[in-house]
Amino acid sequence: MTNKFRLFPHPIFSMILFLTWLMLNNTVSAGHIVLGAFLATFIPWFTQRFWPEKIYLGKWSTIFKFSLLVGYDIIISNIFVAKLILGKNSALKPDFLEIPLDIEHPLGLSILTSTISLTPGTVSVDLNHDRDVLIVHALHVDDVEAEIQTIKSRYEKPLMEIFRLC
Repeated sequence: MTNKFRLFPHPIFSMILFLTWLMLNNTVSAGHIVLGAFLATFIPWFTQRFWPEKIYLGKWSTIFKFSLLVGYDIIISNIFVAKLILGKNSALKPDFLEIPLDIEHPLGLSILTSTISLTPGTVSVDLNHDRDVLIVHALHVDDVEAEIQTIKSRYEKPLMEIFRLC
């Protein structure tokens, strides 16, 4: 049976949608289970044309570690940014970083840019036409090269491993 006619073209996505629906509604009532199952079935089915290629994920342990790392970085960055903005404006050293990219997978690239923007104090600004340089604005940068290497090692490298590109 081809992917076009499968009831669950993206079963993991369906499962995530179903569980997210139940968590957002904070209930496991019969009505929400039925509605969540309906949404988890038909949203991936109607959006499968936007998924041009099948996604092959690498090690699940890397996905778990990456998720924990991003969560940790978000918490620590919140504290760091709070200290910066409550302090003197002269202490801020904003800068733009031009990060050369090795990751090519579109979803991996999207997750990388989203991760950078989710982390307080940094935001993905632009991606060049060839998709090999990402411009990031950082609220405080002491060493540009060190920041670039941090982003590449903490975020890009695990994403390349997750999407089997490393």
